[in-house]
Amino acid sequence: MMKKQLLAICIGAVLSTPALAQQQGDSEVTATQLQEVMQQMQRLQKRVEELEAQLAAKQEQDVEVTEEIALERSPRAEEVAPRKRINANTALQARVERLEEDIQAAENAPITIGGAVRTQFVWEDYNEGNKDRGGDIDFDLLRLDYSGTIGDVILSAQYRWFQYMESVQHAWVGYNFNDNWQGQVGITKVPFGNTPYNSNNYFFSSNFYVGLEDDHDAGIKLRYRDSEWDFDIAFFKNDEQGGVDGYVSNREDRYAYDPLGVRLSGEGIYDTPDLAVGESNSFAARVARKYALSDGRSFEWGLSGQMGKMNDGSDDVGDRSAFAVHGVYNVNRWTFMGQVSQYDYDMDMANEGIVVGAYAFYDTIPSKATLYTANIAYSLPVKIGPISNLTFYNDYSLMTDKRGGGEDTVMNVLGMAVSAGGLYTYFDLVTAKNQPFVGGSMAGNATDTNTRFNINIGYYF
Repeated sequence: MMKKQLLAICIGAVLSTPALAQQQGDSEVTATQLQEVMQQMQRLQKRVEELEAQLAAKQEQDVEVTEEIALERSPRAEEVAPRKRINANTALQARVERLEEDIQAAENAPITIGGAVRTQFVWEDYNEGNKDRGGDIDFDLLRLDYSGTIGDVILSAQYRWFQYMESVQHAWVGYNFNDNWQGQVGITKVPFGNTPYNSNNYFFSSNFYVGLEDDHDAGIKLRYRDSEWDFDIAFFKNDEQGGVDGYVSNREDRYAYDPLGVRLSGEGIYDTPDLAVGESNSFAARVARKYALSDGRSFEWGLSGQMGKMNDGSDDVGDRSAFAVHGVYNVNRWTFMGQVSQYDYDMDMANEGIVVGAYAFYDTIPSKATLYTANIAYSLPVKIGPISNLTFYNDYSLMTDKRGGGEDTVMNVLGMAVSAGGLYTYFDLVTAKNQPFVGGSMAGNATDTNTRFNINIGYYF
């Protein structure tokens, strides 16, 4: 926090500059003081320039200045705490106090900046080069998070940088109407399924790759929370990039999967779609009933649904819908999670699937399918050096009943998450077929499984 004495040293230095220049022009100490004063004046900008004009007529005033500056640095902020003494002047003192209040309010806004830096080791049995090298280490991402409240208005935002793209994850402002109701406006999370995630591992569940887990779109949402009920209702105008004709360089550069086109006959699974479409005017709702049972047990079950239009930039060209039944059971250190989901894209034209995009590439999903997930996790508190917790898990996903037929998508992730101070590390052994990021596509017809071993190391601050 910048104290009143910081402003006083600026005033004192400006008042005494001509005299000091004449009497001690060759003094190394005076030159250092003037340099520090100029640095402080630049930070005060226009406000200090106003003080300079007032002080120009008072250069003969006797000013004693004693300066002692201590700098304290942290990863998030730099704080300057000077001590100074100046003779009293009523008019200037009032101005100094007002300036100090303005600066203090600006520099102490309760917005927290955090983030993460992540890297990973990858070994893939379906990638001959990677397998022959014994795996590769890659940079994953750098992300920044902004959160806090100013004047009862809430801010939450996250931006991510990868080696190959950058994207917003979410960015919304909100307001707590009371202890139970909150409103959010902006790029906010679509309420659907088990939250905050329908998975324990780094790769999420297969729901993520069809846009039904940790998805964020642009709209408005109301949330209700109490000890027994969760209720969310939302309207989304379009996806986080402005819809089908949003002002972006590459529509596939995004954090979460969204429908971006219609896969027409003759196109490849990963091709840029000839017919671009986007989500438009969608509604989503989620309700969950929570039970606090005895002996460290709790249970939650709920229903979720969403529906909306698909637009090609000129007209609505189809409808989309999705529904889910979901539940979570906790008993002591164990967590059991399950979900059944179904989605449907009812398009006006013949197609071979829906084009989705994320992480700088296009992929194809069936226009209709049913997904099942079953997860189990065990959390073990430990004290091994900096390690405080080990979470063991197995997450299973199945995508079946695909419109147009085709082989099922299956993914099983056996893993462990390690908490150690700011470090959070996933160790995942993934066995899958027709699964993105494990050598396949949900529109694929592979009958054999692929294996990927992944270690993702993240430092969160």
